[in-house]
Amino acid sequence: MPSIFSRIVAGEIPAIKVYEDAETLAFLDINPANAGHTLVISKAEYADLFEIPTEALLAVHTTVQKVAHAIRTLLTPDGLNIVQNNGPAAGQTVFHYHVHIIPRWQGDGVLPLWQPGSADPQALQALGIQMRTALDQPV
Repeated sequence: MPSIFSRIVAGEIPAIKVYEDAETLAFLDINPANAGHTLVISKAEYADLFEIPTEALLAVHTTVQKVAHAIRTLLTPDGLNIVQNNGPAAGQTVFHYHVHIIPRWQGDGVLPLWQPGSADPQALQALGIQMRTALDQPV
């Protein structure tokens, strides 16, 4: 069954589109974290970062940058969050690759992503070695 985003691409569900090209679509989020909260999707349906081909990923992020520039010019936020969730534990609810562009203003209280923690330097060193080894493996 197609995702809600695929149904938007197909014109079955309305959306307030702000940008569209052959590979991507950007539209306003109907449940925005802040004014201007925009979603950028690949028109082709890929569940997440692990499924989307590199070329489609590049197209989405090229559109993200273009839309972010427009949001910054129009709304003059103090900053932007660019958020992409993978899996339910990370908050993904629509399994169609998408990126949130969320304008931010000082003190808006929106989207507290994480609190800085602390780490044991030896544990960080060991994890770094493990990650470098994993990155040497074919995907």
